[in-house]
Amino acid sequence: MTAVAPGQATTVLLVDDEPDLVELLSYSLEREDFRVVTAKDGVEGLLMAQQEKPDVIVLDIMMPNMDGIELCERLREDAQLRLTPIVMLTARTGEHDEIEGLEAGADDYLPKPISPKLFLSRIKAIVRRNQRADAVSSPNLRAHDLLIDRERYLVLRGDETFRMPRKEFQLLHYLASHPGRVFSREELLDAVWGSDVYVVDRTVDVHVRKIREKLGSNYIETVKGVGYTFSEELKA
Repeated sequence: MTAVAPGQATTVLLVDDEPDLVELLSYSLEREDFRVVTAKDGVEGLLMAQQEKPDVIVLDIMMPNMDGIELCERLREDAQLRLTPIVMLTARTGEHDEIEGLEAGADDYLPKPISPKLFLSRIKAIVRRNQRADAVSSPNLRAHDLLIDRERYLVLRGDETFRMPRKEFQLLHYLASHPGRVFSREELLDAVWGSDVYVVDRTVDVHVRKIREKLGSNYIETVKGVGYTFSEELKA
């Protein structure tokens, strides 16, 4: 495990067992004044994430001791890390593998090999997007029997409290802010993930399904052939 001196710079945690790749990506980030911490496997990655509280976590899927899928799931279970953007960086490029990463809680998915220039642009885009989201000041949103608390990234329903990863929460908040309006998957990707971050349409489907697993299926409706809408009236 390695780290540079702490400071005010944006911190990126790189978790990968390929030393040459880690060195290359670290160099690219540090040239742009990012603070970089690294780990060589999932076990060290979890420890470093808990110690450093990075702004972005980049991890490989295929690693010794604990693979990237398990690490991502463990990070999403940690109250202090559940909102941290996670990028999967892996040579496994099939759709099944991408969906598996999204299911585990990843926000973005980059295939290997990747150019340092493209990698850097994607990390910058993720940081910009999250800074804009954090800067938005709006009151807590009430939608049916839900209280959507933007300050704490919590959803409350009676005595129940639901904690969601950042993108699930932002997707729910965006839909609930426009009840009855039908959004295409492309519109939701642009609004929640941003036009400068590439993710596939299935990303929206995965996140909607995970929201439904937590809250139930009567809040977000599927409009066949179009996309999704937040229900104007809850069905019994």
